[in-house]
Amino acid sequence: MTPIPLRRHETMLVPESARVIIRPFIPSSSHRVTTIIGRALALSEEETERDLQTVLAEFDSRHLDIETPLLANYDRVLPHIFTQRPLSHARKLLIGALFSGEYALESAALFNPSIVAHPDQSGVPTGALRFIMSLRATGEGHVSSIEFRTGLIAADGGLQLDPISRFVSLPEIAPNPSYKKTAFIVKLHEMGFDNGHTTAVMAPLADRFTRSDLNRSLLAIRRETRPLTQDLKNALRCIQWLADSNYEMNFAPTLAVSERVIFPVSTNESNGIEDARFVRMVEDDGSVMYYATYTAYNGHAILPQLIETQDFLHFRVLTLSGTAVQNKGMALFPRKIDGSYAMLSRQDDENLFIMFSDNPHYWSDSKVLLRPAEMWESVKIGNCGSPIETEAGWLVLTHGVGPMRKYCIGAALLDLQDPTRVIGRLREPLLGPEGVGREGYVPNVVYSCGSLLHGRELILPFAMSDRATTIVSVPLDDLLAALKA
Repeated sequence: MTPIPLRRHETMLVPESARVIIRPFIPSSSHRVTTIIGRALALSEEETERDLQTVLAEFDSRHLDIETPLLANYDRVLPHIFTQRPLSHARKLLIGALFSGEYALESAALFNPSIVAHPDQSGVPTGALRFIMSLRATGEGHVSSIEFRTGLIAADGGLQLDPISRFVSLPEIAPNPSYKKTAFIVKLHEMGFDNGHTTAVMAPLADRFTRSDLNRSLLAIRRETRPLTQDLKNALRCIQWLADSNYEMNFAPTLAVSERVIFPVSTNESNGIEDARFVRMVEDDGSVMYYATYTAYNGHAILPQLIETQDFLHFRVLTLSGTAVQNKGMALFPRKIDGSYAMLSRQDDENLFIMFSDNPHYWSDSKVLLRPAEMWESVKIGNCGSPIETEAGWLVLTHGVGPMRKYCIGAALLDLQDPTRVIGRLREPLLGPEGVGREGYVPNVVYSCGSLLHGRELILPFAMSDRATTIVSVPLDDLLAALKA
């Protein structure tokens, strides 16, 4: 096969250690927490003000808003504060600082990108396209989060990223999110907790209920049921875990897109939000929703999750249901096919699967779409993001793992009307690790979580060895010709 010409853009996104958030830094020992608080309470008001100003002088300029997270961490240790006298604002901030620490989100890696058209295309020159790119940022302890970048693809295919702020900010987590009762019950059934205890909790709730409604029902069951058996405790714990795993968050509209960070919230993603695959979904009525499938990781197990947003300001995080919700690499098609949502996936850690559903939150009955065929993909294959619609068929970028755990990017073409039918696939990799791109946190890897079609060029951002990110453009006509050869 004649190599497909690639246009390499002079764009390199590398980890930046100076972009930091404030996280809780609270000892596990209650005695230590109380001892630290005691030292802060022993200070005079003058000493408190002096020590706080020292902290602010060193750290305030590194954050858009330092007081909010410090007060939030003060609230976290409030049950341990053993004085009844009111505390000054300065003392609360100082106590909060004692239980806070900075976390460099992308100090280790900035990788595994996906790219979609920006929801706001106002003021864009004719023939150009504004985009949003998501990235997996990884810092200390290999905890992953989602960062964003914006940029413009010019009419001639030139690409430019917008300057980024040195600041990053976490969203406000909605205190009282809402849930759909049917989806909640289905997930409980999947988890093996569809029993009398969960029925008693769910029965009083409306078809759409809030966290407050759920908490009241849980409290009523605890009060009315004696003794509290282990089965009941397990059921109640499972319900609370499921509620915690479905949440909503909001960013202030004044924040630049590059200042917004989605950091792990629930316990099932405590060790990371991995490999978000964003797609711009156009519904049958023309409405648009941006979805992202990602892998939640708690250090022991993985769980596929779904993000929904229309504006990249308000996000809903939802637990997926169904027998096919397992393993990694789920990627939605950008529109329904014959009235059904479609999804790529990898249930067995080896082959690429496809499945269909009338509900984007429920997936089952997957079937094998592609198996490893060439030596460079002989260990396993997966997708590199959502399929892209072309006049010739659905273009699917794949990743293949071969000897020495080398990752390459390939491609396949699926029938537009029947995407279970494979029209063609590349015999040789489209892109492989080379030169300095071979070296990194995980060497010999190129990987992408989503690309974008602009005119007759495929815009392909990809990560190099799980450390940094760059972008190439691929001539669509050359790629399609190779796939149909």
